[in-house]
Amino acid sequence: MRKTKLEWLHKSVDEVIDRTLEEKRIVGTVVLIAQGGNLVYRRSAGLADREQKRPMLEKALFRYASVTKPIVSTAALVLISQGSLQLNDPVEQWLPGFRPKLPNGQYAFITIQHLMTHTAGLTYRFFQKERGTYELAGVSDGMDLPGITLEENLQRLASVPLLYEPGTMWRYSIATDVLGAVIEKVTGMPLSEAVRLLVTHPLSMLDTDFMAVDADRLTTAYADSAGEPRRLQDFDTVPFVEGTAGFLLSPGRFADKTAYPSGGAGMIGSAGDFLKLLEALRQGGNPILPEALVAEMTTNQIGSLEMPYWPGRGFGLGFTLLRDPVAANTPESPGTWRMGGTYGHSWFVDPSEELSVVAFTNTALEGMSGRFTTELCEAVYKGIREAKLF
Repeated sequence: MRKTKLEWLHKSVDEVIDRTLEEKRIVGTVVLIAQGGNLVYRRSAGLADREQKRPMLEKALFRYASVTKPIVSTAALVLISQGSLQLNDPVEQWLPGFRPKLPNGQYAFITIQHLMTHTAGLTYRFFQKERGTYELAGVSDGMDLPGITLEENLQRLASVPLLYEPGTMWRYSIATDVLGAVIEKVTGMPLSEAVRLLVTHPLSMLDTDFMAVDADRLTTAYADSAGEPRRLQDFDTVPFVEGTAGFLLSPGRFADKTAYPSGGAGMIGSAGDFLKLLEALRQGGNPILPEALVAEMTTNQIGSLEMPYWPGRGFGLGFTLLRDPVAANTPESPGTWRMGGTYGHSWFVDPSEELSVVAFTNTALEGMSGRFTTELCEAVYKGIREAKLF
C-alpha cells in the first residue's frame, strides 16, 4: 500500500526522535510541525523529569532562553506599528542613562534597529573569555540569578566599552534585554505586562510568561554529559565555544522574584504557544502586526555583514534569515527564518514551503545546536520531498 504524504513525514521525523532518545543525547522533547496552516505532526517523547520518571507531555512548559527574543522583538514591532516607537529612534531617547562608549572613549549612537539586528556593539558574557569585561562588570546574561534589577544590569552594561561602532559589525548579544527596557519605558508598564498586552494574549499564548504559569508542567533542565545528560543545578556552567566562559545557568531563576525580566532569555512557555506566534507571523501578522512590518522583520537587515557561527545567513528584526543554503549546509529554502534557545530548543519557518517547525527539548546544548537539530531538519525535508514523489 502506498504511504500517504503525512506518513512519509511521520516516519522520517519519528526515526530521528527515537534514535536521539535511544542514544541518550536528550531526555525529552516536544516536536510540532505545521504546513499550509495545518498541524501535520505532533509528538511528545521521552521524559520531562528523568529522576521522577515524569513523561514528556505536549503541554509541557520550557525555559525559553533565546526563544524569548522573537516574542519581545514582535512586541517592539507592535509598538512601531502603533506609532509609539520608531526603528531609527536613538536608544538614549528612551533610556537616557544607557550611554555606552566606543573603545576610543567617545559616546556611541545606538538605535532601536541596532538593538533588533544585533549590530549595537554589544555581546554576551558567555562569548567572552573568563574574567572578561562583562564578568568583571557583573553583567548578567539574563539566565543566572544576579539579584539585580534590569536598570542595574544596564548600568553595568553601559560601563563597559562597546566591541565596535554600532552598525559596522554583527554580533549576537544582550541587545534584546536593552530592547525590553525600552519597551517598559514606551509603555509605562513592566515588560511582562507589556508583552502580555501586545503579543501573547492577542495570540492566545496563555502558557507563555516570564514565570511558569503552572510549575507542575515545567520540564526539568539537563545538560550534555558523558553517558547521559546531567541534571542542571542553579549557578551551573555549560561549556559553549572553546576559549569562552560558557553559559552560566540557573534553572530556578523563574521563581526568584529578584530576577529581572530578561527580554532576551527570560520567558517560559510551551511548544504549542510558540508555534502560534510563528504561524501568525508566517501568515502575515494578523491580528497583531500589519503585513508590511512582518515583511520588514523577515528581510535581511544587515547586508553582507559576517555572522559568526551562522554561515550563509543574514538577520532580520529578531532572528536569522537564510541567504545561501549551500554555505549554511542546510536543506531549508532561501528566506527561511531560524533561531534556538540555550536550554535545548530549535525552530524554523520556511515560507516557501508554508512550513513552521518547533522542536523543544529539555537538554542543553544538544537540543539547540547538536546533531538533533540538523538531523531533525533533514528528516523534515526528506519527509516532505519523498511525499512529493508519490
